[in-house]
Amino acid sequence: MSTPDPHPPPWRRPEHDDLAELARAFFTAEVLPHTERLLAQGHPDRAHYRRAGELGLLGLSVPEAYGGGGGDFTHEAVLLHEQARCGESTLGLAVHSGIVTGYLVAYGSDEQKRRWLPGLCTGELVGAIAMTEPDGGSDLQAMRTRAVRDGDGYRVTGAKTFISNGGLADLVLLAAKTDPAQGAAGISLLVCEVGGDPDGFRRGRLLSKIGLHGNDTAELFFDDLRVPAGRLLGDAEGLGFGQMMRQLPQERLVIGIGAVAAMERAMALTTAYVKERTAFGKPLIAHQNTRMVLAECATRTRVARVFLDDCVARHARGGLDVATAAMAKSWLTEGQCEVVDRCLQLFGGYGYTTEYPIARMYADARAQKIYGGTNEIMKELIARAL
Repeated sequence: MSTPDPHPPPWRRPEHDDLAELARAFFTAEVLPHTERLLAQGHPDRAHYRRAGELGLLGLSVPEAYGGGGGDFTHEAVLLHEQARCGESTLGLAVHSGIVTGYLVAYGSDEQKRRWLPGLCTGELVGAIAMTEPDGGSDLQAMRTRAVRDGDGYRVTGAKTFISNGGLADLVLLAAKTDPAQGAAGISLLVCEVGGDPDGFRRGRLLSKIGLHGNDTAELFFDDLRVPAGRLLGDAEGLGFGQMMRQLPQERLVIGIGAVAAMERAMALTTAYVKERTAFGKPLIAHQNTRMVLAECATRTRVARVFLDDCVARHARGGLDVATAAMAKSWLTEGQCEVVDRCLQLFGGYGYTTEYPIARMYADARAQKIYGGTNEIMKELIARAL
C-alpha cells in the first residue's frame, strides 16, 4: 500500500515527485506481487536489482560520469521512503545505494569508481558492507578481521556476521585491521570482489530472523582471501575508522527514513481498518479509545516526519552532525516500534496473523533499534555532545 506523500517535505521538488511515482510503480507492480515467494526463499531476486537499475533507481546520488543519476541524498531519501511506505522489504537498497555507493563516491579513486560504480548503478553488481563480527557489533575498534600485506596485495582472514545483502553480494566493503597495534588507527577498508565466491571466501548460512525474512542477511568467512593492494579504499592504510565515522550519520539517517515511512504506513493501514471493522454495533473508529490511540500515533508520526525532513535537509547541505544523526536513529526507530505496536493492537487478533501486513511490520521493526549501532550506543553518542 502506497499513496502520494500527503506531507511533502520543504526540500522536495517536482523531480522528486516524478521519482517517487516511478519508484512506487516499480515496487508495487514488479516486486510486491512476488512477496510470498521472496519471503520463502529468504532473499530478493537479482532480476529486481537489474530492473531497478534499468529504471534509473540505483545510484541516484552517484555522479553521471560513473553511471549514476547525478542527484544528491534527497533523491536516495525519496526512493527509500517509497520502498518502505509500500511495504517492500526484500531489496537491500538502503545498503546498496544508501551506503555502499556513498563510500565509493567519497573515498574511491577515479579508477575504483569507474570499476565498480557503473555495475552498482545498473544492478549487475550487488553491494554490501561488512563491519559487524561474531564477537562484536557496535564496538568497531574491537574487530579481529585481519588484512596482512603480502607482496602486491593483502591476505584477509576473519569472519563477519549480520551482513545485509551478504547472500547475493558481488562487492563487499570490508573493515579489517591492517595494523592491530594501532587500535582504531589500524583499521582499513578494502573492496572485496566476491562474485563467484573466490578462493579464500565463503558465505555462511542465510540467518533465520524474526523479521525481514526476504532480506539476505548472511555470515561471511575469509580464509586468506587474496585482495589486490589497489582495492584499498583511500590513499593509505589506517583511514577506515575515520571513513566509517564520517559515513555512519548517513547510514543512521537511512534507518530513520525507513522508520518514519513504516510509521506512516502503519497509520494508513490501521485507519482504513478501523473504519471498516465493527465492534459493539459501530465502527472501531467511533470508539473513544481507538480515536485517542490514533490521535497519539498520528501526532508522534507527524513530529517524527518533521524531524526527519530537517535531518535530510541538513545532510544534503553537508551539516548533519554525529549527535543529531544518533538522535534521529534512536528516536525515530523507538517511535516506529511504538506506533506499529499500538496500531497492531487495534487489529485485535487479526494483527497477530501474518495475513495482515501489520504483523510483519511489527517483526521487521525490531531490528531497527539494533543495526547501524544500537540505540544504547546512540544515546552515548548524544550524551558525549552535551
